[in-house]
Amino acid sequence: MSPEQNNIDADDEHSLATEPEEEAHLEDVVPQASGDIEEEAESIEQQLEKAQETIKDYWDQMMRLRAEIENNRKRAERDLENAYKYALKTFAEDLLPVIDSMEMGQAAAQSENATLQSIAEGSALTMNLFVQVLEKNGLQQIDPVGEKFDPEKHQAISMVEAQDAESNTIIEVMQKGFLLNDRLVRPAMVVVAK
Repeated sequence: MSPEQNNIDADDEHSLATEPEEEAHLEDVVPQASGDIEEEAESIEQQLEKAQETIKDYWDQMMRLRAEIENNRKRAERDLENAYKYALKTFAEDLLPVIDSMEMGQAAAQSENATLQSIAEGSALTMNLFVQVLEKNGLQQIDPVGEKFDPEKHQAISMVEAQDAESNTIIEVMQKGFLLNDRLVRPAMVVVAK
């Protein structure tokens, strides 16, 4: 054999010798890689399961919140309906003594010993009770005799010459006005001095 052939043969032997070593090395690496892939796949599956559980928890929370919101909406509607329905409950309760007083006045007026004076006194007491109930519930009378005419609160029926009153002053009230919690319900009908 020539020295060149020995070199080639030596290289071939070396290459032949390294091929099985590389294959052995690849076999060692491939099982590790496949083991890593399996572990990674398991890890991904665990992460997916956790994500699915989290999504399920969030979904349940969202559904509970939705139901709670719906219940609150229904409760608010019911409370509002009851507020409208029973808004006058306290006012009606306050009026009951007035009704009782009127009934007693009618019964007293029909008795044999009733006098015009006793009926007038009973009627005045009932009227005072009624006015107190109105004021307790925010309704105020406007009785502006002697005040300056205010078109926001008064309605002039007529103007008359009055020597003892200043011009544009109310000298007579034909019908009292009313304010409900400082909002005009009915203006007072008045006669104004020229």
